[in-house]
Amino acid sequence: MTDPVAAAAAPYRVTLVCLGNICRSPMAHVVLEDRLEAAGLGDRFTVTSSGTGGWHTGDPMDPRAAATLTEAGYDASRHRARKFSIDSYAENDLILVMDHSNEADVLELAPTVEEQQKVRMYRSFDPEAGPDDLEVPDPWFGDEGGFTRVLAMVERTSDALTEHLRPSAP
Repeated sequence: MTDPVAAAAAPYRVTLVCLGNICRSPMAHVVLEDRLEAAGLGDRFTVTSSGTGGWHTGDPMDPRAAATLTEAGYDASRHRARKFSIDSYAENDLILVMDHSNEADVLELAPTVEEQQKVRMYRSFDPEAGPDDLEVPDPWFGDEGGFTRVLAMVERTSDALTEHLRPSAP
């Protein structure tokens, strides 16, 4: 099997994308960074996140998302929302989107067809996701329970993604 990390310039750059970059993608960003560090791979990866909409640029993550992460032992304090742009293609090796709407918006910005190959649904790595169940639901309009469900989804997907990205044994 080809090692996707070895094929890229070091460090391998992953970005996670949702709508406003205040709920889903920053939660996934924090958890994926944590998982990569715990696997001893932190120095081989750079993880970022962004949103397809720019109205939250510079803002911290949603307080409910931050509280959910903090209660689970993660550091949610460093996040500041940013907007996905055409430059994000040059800045990343893998672009993981949270839903089909984000996917369409991101693909529309791709400078080339080849660059579109960097885009994948985040939950395509989730061992519990089926082909018709690849979206991370947006918890913004719901209650705190939605953030807890998203965190569970993000944790298991980040575990599987970390294994996928783990360099092949020499």
